Amino acid sequence: MMQLSTSSRSRHGTFVPAAALIAGAAVLGMAAAVSLEPIVPEAAVENRPIAVTEDRYVSSETCRACHPSQYQTWHGSFHRTMTQVATPESVRADFDGVAVDAGPGRPMRLERRGDEFWAEFDDPGWEGDPRDRPRITRQVVMITGSHHQNIYWYSTGHERALNVLPAVYLLDDERWTPRNAVVLAPPGQGVAMLDGHWNAVCIDCHTTHGKTRFDTPFRSEPIRNQSVDTTVAELGIACEACHGPAAAHVAANRNPLRRYALHAGGASDPTIVEPTRLDPRRSSQVCGQCHSIWEFPDPTAERAASAAGLPFRPGDELRETRFVAQPRVNGRSPAMRNLIAADPDFVRGSFWADGLVRVSGREYNGLIDSPCFTDAAAPERTLSCFSCHTMHKTPEDPRTIAEWADTHQVSAGMGGDAACTQCHDGIAADVAAHTHHAPESAGSRCYNCHMPYTSYGLLRAIRSHTVTSPTVRESVEIGRPNACNLCHLDRTLAWSADQLRDWYGQSPPDLRGEERSVAASVLWLLAGDAGQRALTAWSYGREPAQEASGTSWMVPYLGELLGDPYDAVRFIAARSLRTISGFETLQYDFTGSRDARIEAAVGALRAWRNSPRARTRRDPELLFGVDGTLDTAAMRRLFDRRDTRPLFLRE
Repeated sequence: MMQLSTSSRSRHGTFVPAAALIAGAAVLGMAAAVSLEPIVPEAAVENRPIAVTEDRYVSSETCRACHPSQYQTWHGSFHRTMTQVATPESVRADFDGVAVDAGPGRPMRLERRGDEFWAEFDDPGWEGDPRDRPRITRQVVMITGSHHQNIYWYSTGHERALNVLPAVYLLDDERWTPRNAVVLAPPGQGVAMLDGHWNAVCIDCHTTHGKTRFDTPFRSEPIRNQSVDTTVAELGIACEACHGPAAAHVAANRNPLRRYALHAGGASDPTIVEPTRLDPRRSSQVCGQCHSIWEFPDPTAERAASAAGLPFRPGDELRETRFVAQPRVNGRSPAMRNLIAADPDFVRGSFWADGLVRVSGREYNGLIDSPCFTDAAAPERTLSCFSCHTMHKTPEDPRTIAEWADTHQVSAGMGGDAACTQCHDGIAADVAAHTHHAPESAGSRCYNCHMPYTSYGLLRAIRSHTVTSPTVRESVEIGRPNACNLCHLDRTLAWSADQLRDWYGQSPPDLRGEERSVAASVLWLLAGDAGQRALTAWSYGREPAQEASGTSWMVPYLGELLGDPYDAVRFIAARSLRTISGFETLQYDFTGSRDARIEAAVGALRAWRNSPRARTRRDPELLFGVDGTLDTAAMRRLFDRRDTRPLFLRE
């Protein structure tokens, strides 16, 4: 009889304990059991919105068979991951027994149960004594955002209705932060109840062919009393969001002879919409269905969309089924008056005083106010979204798919001046003659002057998509930072007005007091509203602006903003401060206690004062004396004039 040893030899001669082999066999058995466990069909999922193929939508997986390269680039885009089911592959935050002290009330506790993600937190719907607020435990089932932030949505337990966790995960910083801290909102604003918000609002632009399916209008009654059977054709922005429902296209092209004939003849296929073959206005509306500020034209339209989905299809006229808010054009319309009556701050929270959009994600609003769009005499010279961006990375584009996606799907070669000089070819022949800057400098880049960073969103400045020429008048009369002073941060409005007069014949506006004597960026940081402070603080961290203006003088101004009442402004100021030599490791938490924030700000200022760089600038425009000391009394005078009107930017 063979005697069993307590160890067995592996096929490579290494001794492995028998117990390990037995355990390994058990693991293999478990793996087999797991792999054989049936996957829950999408239609059987009950605790979140589900994807269904109906209304002639067939899903991106069907498109993949014939369009593999287009599918590959779309699959690597942030459009696809705009909304995802919460899975081990999509969840970026750590859920392994983590306590998150970033939100109202007691810490949120996260845990992973197999491939599921769960959170325990204070009940946001509690209406009793706050001291008695109970804890609830909910499964996290969905995510929106994948570029800069993850917003996690949990099942409320009421049909398919979702609500949002009290904290948001910042991807670049790898940290949780209170939900209200990641938007530019007035200090002390309470955490809004977002029960059903994704189902009724986010769904319109974060999915393909979403149907809210509320039996009564959203917020007309408590959501627990409503029926919520939300469905989508596909989570995220997928093929059919831009090309339209593809069932007819798939059926027609099962015949290979038809496909080859279309390909050989170069003709368009009438069974599907190719946005780049539409005229510039209609093609841009394909993007504008999501990237615009719009509202239903009437309650009947909302009810119809809730049941059947939004009626717009690529190639349609967008304004036939939606009211696109454009204060310069329809600011006095009945629809706009109704919006303002319901929300008096609607315009200020989305637009500058002259009607130009000021928030991110609404680039179509910027485009349709651009003279390159409104005044173009021919389609081939009409600016459209596809003049600069592409839906799919092309084979000749040397960038990786990730690089292409990370640069907002800008077409190959369109990251520089080519986007403009394809029409303005006369300027391309002698760039410096037009820009009055060195040809290779940031000051000679068309985007920097004509599409400056004057929109806000996602804790950063975004390029305006209204093509304009820089003026000082827009800063004086509207309050919008002008392109010149967003780069030349150490210069006054008067300096910029003089350059624009000498170079382009612009008549300078009337400038008074500090507008002539103090750097424009200092005015915006100390006396501006929260939106101006956020944009300017972001510019302090932008490399071309630092090269043009120097950085040795910036520390006390960014340090001042570390104590700003707006969370978002503090976050941006700290991030910019960390780009300055000597402050890369600044220890500062923008959501920390007031005392801790003050201590960090004082420490930064003390470190700056003790450094040799503190007295290298003696510019009176920057409030420095001839001996290099900072005029704190002048800073206080500007601070006392700050625009403190509450501002909530609706990004």
